[in-house]
Amino acid sequence: MSALREALRDLPDAVFADLLESDEAYKLVIDLPGVTAETLDVRVEDGRLVIEARRTKSAPAEFRYLREDRSLFLDAELPLPPDASGEDAEASMSGGVLELTVPKRGQDVETTIEVTAE
Repeated sequence: MSALREALRDLPDAVFADLLESDEAYKLVIDLPGVTAETLDVRVEDGRLVIEARRTKSAPAEFRYLREDRSLFLDAELPLPPDASGEDAEASMSGGVLELTVPKRGQDVETTIEVTAE
């Protein structure tokens, strides 16, 4: 699991994430303000968790950006622990927070994880 912990440290400073573990699964909680289930793609490929998140932002017509630091997207690839499997993984998105539960198993399966809105 140390590779996953290290990868979480490499996320952009504006992305906050928690990693939890139980006997049966890992839970990853990531703050993604402005992202919805419709603008989020989460999948497992080759033992890696791939997260592609998009958000929109706009300024009122009478304003212009003097500084623009809020990224419009996040593309992250995080290594799964060896005992984790994307099969039967579950994800939900609510209030800009992604909660992803990845069960512990031994298989390396490639699958897309459906994100539901709450």
